[in-house]
Amino acid sequence: MTIRKNILVTCIFCAGLICGGVLFAQRPVENINPSKHSNLAAAQKHLIEAWNAADQAQRANKDELGGHADKAKEHIQAADAELKAAAEYADHHH
Repeated sequence: MTIRKNILVTCIFCAGLICGGVLFAQRPVENINPSKHSNLAAAQKHLIEAWNAADQAQRANKDELGGHADKAKEHIQAADAELKAAAEYADHHH
């Protein structure tokens, strides 16, 4: 392939990865038991609030935030998964 074709294929591949990540990022839900893990449950509530604020910012700016709000939501989803994992770990190791 020529250099131009290589660059084009690379750009298409990267765009696909970015779009795929956004499609799979799910809104956090409250599913950590606050009576067992009050701090983790509180942190999860903050993540839900952050997700909602990023979502509102996207709507207010007509999704013209350079993809950064989507990336932030991916990080929020990852943090939510880690909080859930921490709660599950504590449940099984105490």
